[in-house]
Amino acid sequence: MAYVNRPGIAEAPHIIRNEPIVEDIAVWAKWDPADGPHVRAKKYRVAKAAAARIADRTGVSYRRFTEPLADVARSVSMRERNDIAVAAVRDLAVTAARRALRAAGIAPADVTGIISFNATGDRTPGPDAVVVSALGLDPDIVRIPMTQLACAGGAHALGLAARVIRPGDRFLVVGAEKLSTSYQRSDNRTVEHTAYKLLFGDAGAAAVVSHERLADPGMVIEETWQHLVPDSLSAYATRHEPDGLHFDSTREALDAVSAVLPRLPWPGEEAEFAVLHPGSRKILELVEEQGGVSREAARHAHEALANGGNTGGPTVLRVLDRLHDDPPAPGARGLLLGFGPGFCAAASRTRWVG
Repeated sequence: MAYVNRPGIAEAPHIIRNEPIVEDIAVWAKWDPADGPHVRAKKYRVAKAAAARIADRTGVSYRRFTEPLADVARSVSMRERNDIAVAAVRDLAVTAARRALRAAGIAPADVTGIISFNATGDRTPGPDAVVVSALGLDPDIVRIPMTQLACAGGAHALGLAARVIRPGDRFLVVGAEKLSTSYQRSDNRTVEHTAYKLLFGDAGAAAVVSHERLADPGMVIEETWQHLVPDSLSAYATRHEPDGLHFDSTREALDAVSAVLPRLPWPGEEAEFAVLHPGSRKILELVEEQGGVSREAARHAHEALANGGNTGGPTVLRVLDRLHDDPPAPGARGLLLGFGPGFCAAASRTRWVG
């Protein structure tokens, strides 16, 4: 068994509601300097109506960015955009890690291992080394840095921690993402890219995973599972261009979710609570319909999506934090589940100890 203690959450400072993103998409959609005023006005009206419909379908009311929208959307070089993302990811990870140690009631010297995850802010050394230095963790601790997991990062890292900890271990699981770095005006030509502008947010999150009870244990991981769908590398993928990081997906992505759900080793119907990665409202609905998880069990995932958006791997920890404010009954059975590029899934069978 592995106790997942109450997470520490680092929220990005700028709340961005749907309306300004819809307006930005409409202004820049299919932008061509040769367009006359009538053509430009027609493109604007069509794009704004389409973006507004997509905004209504995402399930997001607002998301948080580390910068104002005008700064996120401006055109800069790959180097400058990545420098900004690196600084943001490091800051969010350190803040979340400090809060996680405080929630667990332990000192930096008590940490015996760190598992970090991020897919934005590409730089060596990664956030794990930054957190070790900033918090003054023992330089001899076990370090397991993981990148490229993106949305699956949180569920994957928690499951890995549960597999590797031993009696006396206190592993810090920490991740951060600046998904707003993929907000590119040059990507306004497809429905998928429009949707990601309205889905993604920035956040950091961390939790202490321990073999024994600490201050506020909450969820216990009993079993873990991972799956990588064969021949699905293009379902979700990043792309680097001179103006920065772009995030692409194909229509096979939702098909991959449907392909994975029947393979879950535990029936979703038994879950009295669910810590689900809310990739979108549609993904949550697929989990409910095809994975058998009830809407009531998944409600905290819907709330986290609506109030903060899809923040990648840290999102499952944001969902878990909400459970601590409105916990299930002691002994309740749960499901932790995240999806990500690859196409991959990571899940854990859990229980609430409170």
